[in-house]
Amino acid sequence: MDYKNLLTQVQKTIAALETSEDPRTMISTIAETIAVNFRNELGITGGRLFELRDNDYELVRRFGENSEEKVGILVPYSYRPIELAIENGAVVMDRSDPGVDPEIEQQLGADRFAAISVGDEDYILSFDVAADLGREDILFSLNLMRYSINQKLRADKYQTVLAEAQRIQQSILPQRAPNYPGYEIYGRTVPAEVISGDFYDFIPVSDSIVGLAIADGTGHGLPAALVVRDIYMGLRMGVDRDLKIVRTIQKLNQIIHRNKLTTKFVSLFYGELETVGTFIYTNAGHNPPFLLKGDAFHLLRSGGMVLGPTPDASYTRGYVEVSEGDILCLYTDGIVEASNDVEEFGLERLQELVRNNRTSSAQELVTLVLQEVERWGLPGQDDRTIVIVKAVGEGGARAAALGARSAERGARD
Repeated sequence: MDYKNLLTQVQKTIAALETSEDPRTMISTIAETIAVNFRNELGITGGRLFELRDNDYELVRRFGENSEEKVGILVPYSYRPIELAIENGAVVMDRSDPGVDPEIEQQLGADRFAAISVGDEDYILSFDVAADLGREDILFSLNLMRYSINQKLRADKYQTVLAEAQRIQQSILPQRAPNYPGYEIYGRTVPAEVISGDFYDFIPVSDSIVGLAIADGTGHGLPAALVVRDIYMGLRMGVDRDLKIVRTIQKLNQIIHRNKLTTKFVSLFYGELETVGTFIYTNAGHNPPFLLKGDAFHLLRSGGMVLGPTPDASYTRGYVEVSEGDILCLYTDGIVEASNDVEEFGLERLQELVRNNRTSSAQELVTLVLQEVERWGLPGQDDRTIVIVKAVGEGGARAAALGARSAERGARD
């Protein structure tokens, strides 16, 4: 399943809705619209909306196949599945699981308790899901619904803190390119809004190893800033503790999954480049970076699913050799999906642009790509981030560093 594309389509559908200012009506409208339009993709056939009333949740609305059945049923706040939905944001339980009351579920007409907490715990949405749907797929569907609905509910609450969030995010992004023997490394982010959901980082693992990270968290604004903070801290904590790459990504996935304030759909690519050219990486659902070696392109795909939807995702490592003359390009989907309403910029166009300008410096290549994408696409479509690593050998790196310092002095003068 193309998780990111599905989420994008769901968000476009929600954006086109005329929703009420009343939270109950808004939540119900969004949930029913998603269930109707994405029934096959998400396996959701209907559901129920519960609203908090003192110490109980009252069933106030049904939608989908059971929309005509009665409402007004009260479910205690202390009901274990409800507690888990509030605690974790989403929960899937069968009637036979400990804490599930078969009589309550029968009264509600549910074969399975699959629910999310939305609106700061004021509402619980439970869903009827396809019988053949696995737990991981259900959790993906639930978290997609939860994220989409909460994003809509909170859209008006973040404007007053955007300036502070922007300051925090700018302090996290690299302030300068690293001076790494034998390589030119340069990156840049162009946000679509004040706060970007994109992230990149250069992490000094040791004198002979540098970590390269690029990520794309769905959304913008404060949730995007928070997920950038989580990725920044999670990666650096993993490096500081000498964790292996896969273990670091697994821990970071659990952090993203547990955090109720951020998106649970984050693509991440992280790799560690040694001065001898060995590059070990893992790709968590991110657009595959490419290595230009000679005239051939090698896509770096090894890894696993996006971070966040499930806490138990597993990841694998990939390995390539970066030799003198090679170019490594990391990018977010805002680069290749930039559209002029007729055609996307696309991966092949990006690859040809890099290959045709391979003699340019890493900084020049980054600037050129961003300029070409800006000319191609419409403004404000998506965050755009690109990182270029050129293997130039010891002499080439020294010359590039001197040139960059000279350019900085010239700009200051």
